[in-house]
Amino acid sequence: MSNQPRGAMRELLALLRPFWPVVALSIVLGMVGGLSVTALLATINNGLHSDGGMSQGLVLGFAGLCALALLSTILSDIGTNHVGQHIIARLRKTLGERVLAAPIEQIERFRSHRLIPVLTHDVDTISDFAFAFAPLAISLTVTLGCMGYLAMLSWPMFLMMLVALSLGIAIQSVAQSRGIRGFMAARDSEDQLQKHYSAIAAGAKELRIHRPRRQRMFQHGISANAERIRELQTRSINTFVIAKGLGSMLFFVVIGLALVMQSAWPTANASVMSGFVLVLLYMKGPLEHLISTLPIIGRARIAFGRIAELSEQFANPEPHLLLADSGAPAQAVHSLELQDVRYSFPGVGDNPPFTLGPVNLKIAEGDIVFIVGENGCGKTTLIKLLLGLYAPQQGQIKVNGQPVDATTRDDYRQLFTTVFADYYLFDELVQGDQSIPQDANQYLERLEIAHKVKVENGQFNTTDLSTGQRKRLALVNAWIEQRPVLVFDEWAADQDPTFRRIFYTELLPDLKRLGKTIIVISHDDRYFDMADHLVRLHAGTVVKEPLPA
Repeated sequence: MSNQPRGAMRELLALLRPFWPVVALSIVLGMVGGLSVTALLATINNGLHSDGGMSQGLVLGFAGLCALALLSTILSDIGTNHVGQHIIARLRKTLGERVLAAPIEQIERFRSHRLIPVLTHDVDTISDFAFAFAPLAISLTVTLGCMGYLAMLSWPMFLMMLVALSLGIAIQSVAQSRGIRGFMAARDSEDQLQKHYSAIAAGAKELRIHRPRRQRMFQHGISANAERIRELQTRSINTFVIAKGLGSMLFFVVIGLALVMQSAWPTANASVMSGFVLVLLYMKGPLEHLISTLPIIGRARIAFGRIAELSEQFANPEPHLLLADSGAPAQAVHSLELQDVRYSFPGVGDNPPFTLGPVNLKIAEGDIVFIVGENGCGKTTLIKLLLGLYAPQQGQIKVNGQPVDATTRDDYRQLFTTVFADYYLFDELVQGDQSIPQDANQYLERLEIAHKVKVENGQFNTTDLSTGQRKRLALVNAWIEQRPVLVFDEWAADQDPTFRRIFYTELLPDLKRLGKTIIVISHDDRYFDMADHLVRLHAGTVVKEPLPA
């Protein structure tokens, strides 16, 4: 936590850097507005105690100062709004780009219940801070201007006010320190609450049939964290409220002391005393605004720290990863080869590290390859290596005899269409300028879901289907993308026996006849004879095994 404020400040300066001329102009205009208001107070005080009343010069000066204060304040707020909106948009785009460009291993380690609140809650918190920035500058300038005017009126009263202000600052510093600690703890609990929210959405079925788990999820997960957040936020904000109340009371204490001084020295200048009270009462508003914004600043500091942590976590994007598609058609894949490929995961706790490999595998164009083995043997890791999602720690992958390296890995990935076991089904079928085949809806007929789904305007008109039907939609997408290599990770696991048989005995041979290279992770041993090659894994090692007769 000690590095968080430094990271937050660095993140704030980085966001403000492209807009510094507008930021500087907004601050200057805010200061002009604040000083104009201070000058208005002086004009009002002079008019009240002028022997000739409000002269024409005073009236014109008053009108000019009103116009200047109004215009500068409006322009300052417009500038702040401009900068604030651009900062939030830039922040959202930058964070999205960093997540998109991060190596897949980093995204897998950075859990979604920590990632989503940063992209939503913390960005919204910074948005609140961004739009409070100009009013803060104005309030600060008004306060400083009023202090300067008080010093001109009476040094003894100014020093008395300075002592009271110093005491108030000390109270606010203590409140800020305690409040920030509470906000940090509440923010950690919000991550946990997000985790439980994700769990009740993803595990809705399991929770319906397991009452003790449902009860524990609500009581110890959602309710306990919600109450903890409420308690921490309430305590932190109450700390600021108490500090604000004490600070407000100091104003009246100073005014009371000023009245005592006037009683003790009846010869004191009445204009000085009335000006002092007038300015002090007006200054109370801007100063209380500064104090009331401290919780927003505190939460913004934490949000900036979280964003700085995320930015640092994803500070090393995958090299040569392109966010723009060149539109070039995928090259033909005549051969895929893994040569002495190894990949290791570090051990967790007392568990030893898991190592896959060395794997030597050669796949020819049009082959159907089944990757089989018990759970946890490394099948999915092998697929991620083959797809280029993981870079081999040892050995190399070749396509058409050419090694795949960091400069070509993103192009290499475009050769594959994949339906993972934990797949995500996008609505869009294709992107860019690619056209959708005219017979796209025929694929839906073949997969027996045309009565529920149509292809309209480049996307499925619905994805609100059963798990098995959604996987069929993913297969339609794989068909339509027309990429040379298709990878299916336990695709048939959610299908009924009839459609499972159709997949293995009809669909895969049809794809093979179209020249597709097909790689399937499967446990359906009754269909292993459909494969041209059977790759069996055991504890990360390839076991030589002949195809079933």
